[in-house]
Amino acid sequence: MKVMTSLRALLALNMKEQRRISGISQAKLAEKVNTSTHYIGMIETGKKFPSPEMLERIAAALAIDSPDLFSKKDYSPDAIKKFEEQVLQDIENVMAARLKELQQDTQRKS
Repeated sequence: MKVMTSLRALLALNMKEQRRISGISQAKLAEKVNTSTHYIGMIETGKKFPSPEMLERIAAALAIDSPDLFSKKDYSPDAIKKFEEQVLQDIENVMAARLKELQQDTQRKS
């Protein structure tokens, strides 16, 4: 279980960093790999681990090789703190978007 947790954390950190370097949003990446923004957010927060096929699609969309998603880099404490802050902001954004969708669904049903 610890190995999977560390792989998820490494994937989350590298995927978010590569996406930032590529200058694309979670929504744009989701569109490119044919999945939901919510799922991309779950991967980037370490809550989900994608299939090998999805890893390949993500790597291709980010213009990197899939092993690069798992390469260990020497992240500084400041970089890690910034990453954590970005993850929290992404979680807030995903939750706000989902709440808005639920509110709209409720209004349509009323």
